[in-house]
Amino acid sequence: LKTSSVNFNLKSAEEQNALIYAYQGFLNTLDFPIQIVVRSQKLDIDMYIDHLSAIAKKQSSPLMRKQTVEYMEYIKKLVEYADIMEKNFFVVVPHDPIRAKDLNMFQKFSRTISPDDSLTNIRIRHREFDRLRKKLTERVNIVRAGLEGCGLRVMELSTNEIVELFYQIYNPGTSRSQKIQNVAGQDVLPM
Repeated sequence: LKTSSVNFNLKSAEEQNALIYAYQGFLNTLDFPIQIVVRSQKLDIDMYIDHLSAIAKKQSSPLMRKQTVEYMEYIKKLVEYADIMEKNFFVVVPHDPIRAKDLNMFQKFSRTISPDDSLTNIRIRHREFDRLRKKLTERVNIVRAGLEGCGLRVMELSTNEIVELFYQIYNPGTSRSQKIQNVAGQDVLPM
């Protein structure tokens, strides 16, 4: 889940106390672990610069075109020299079925493609998957409700957004110049 943030220092004492009690109440409702991730990264303005470039090309007035280009250069230098960072906040809601802890990755893989796999085993795994998905969805809804009770906006990430996030984390240099494609073949939009 991707969440918004709250500037705690700008709140009054009463608002701070209310926020603390709401967060405490949220944590007390959890009977499963969560992981809170704060990700700081250099601000990516590539899409904004591309947008400004398109606007500059459409300008009929040479003066407006020149001002737009100068503004683009100013923004690029500002972000580069000021080292402006962007913070994103995530809450990871895990779900590990008990049987997943017994086998390593290779054992699980070989078990799922086993030639002696029967239709009954496939149906059992499908029912188990549906049950586990339902339980994970319940956990996500509990976390979402608790965080929204603290005044935060919460958004569940799609598969493409999760792939993009891990791509950016593990390939920080490459991800700035080479955007990955989603399943439909269109660029995945930045978060």
